[in-house]
Amino acid sequence: MQISQYLCDYYDHYNEDNRLTSRHGSIEFLTTMRYIEKYIRPEDRILEIGAGTGRYSHALAGQGYMMDAVELVEHNIEVFRKHIQPEEKITITQGNALDLSAFPDDKYDMTLLLGPLYHLYTTEEKQKALSEAIRVTRPGGVIFAAYVISDGCLLDEGFLRGNISVAEYIKNGLLDPETFAAKSEPKDLFELVRKEDIDNLMSAFSTTRLHYIAADGPALLLRDAIDQMDENTFALYLKYHFATCERADLAGVTSHAVDIFRK
Repeated sequence: MQISQYLCDYYDHYNEDNRLTSRHGSIEFLTTMRYIEKYIRPEDRILEIGAGTGRYSHALAGQGYMMDAVELVEHNIEVFRKHIQPEEKITITQGNALDLSAFPDDKYDMTLLLGPLYHLYTTEEKQKALSEAIRVTRPGGVIFAAYVISDGCLLDEGFLRGNISVAEYIKNGLLDPETFAAKSEPKDLFELVRKEDIDNLMSAFSTTRLHYIAADGPALLLRDAIDQMDENTFALYLKYHFATCERADLAGVTSHAVDIFRK
């Protein structure tokens, strides 16, 4: 089975549309949008690669920005199209992050790569997706690249919730028994990395890092507590998260990270 079929089968049965709308899930969205708003300008044209059901694309199009979106999974595209409002300046195209040949060089002011790197398993594939995102971005433009971080997932899904067996993962060679670094294959659906892996990937490119953020911090690990917070406590937690999401000593305690860099 090809990787694209794994993804189609997964997203056909997963409510991706609701992933970022729970209180704990909203932290990733709110944090990423906060950084997008630091760099976006009124006349910018934005490309979202791997747009899913369009949570970011529609949020930005709803603010008046010109959005183009690329998505691999037909089911996600169908949901994306249902959400298009008449006033939105938005397009959606079926395509693959590894081949954006339908898009010209240096076109976009901002490019969002907020999903495809979750599902690419070799250095060559990851750097190809990054290279394509960089190519279509104008010089001086800003790129957001998101990753799934292994330690946050291991703490949450492994040690806290028991959805994965840490001992079995070690036995099967998916976790290093000494460092606990993760290894993934397409059948595992998600590629789990650490910041040093991202640094190694980006060493191939002449870009300038602007921010490296723990997009949701320990939100999944604390999901039950966060979902039970009252509005004032949640607002205070968000303030704490925004104040600490770039701290190097907390960078690994997150389920998702976003690398933000300038071409």
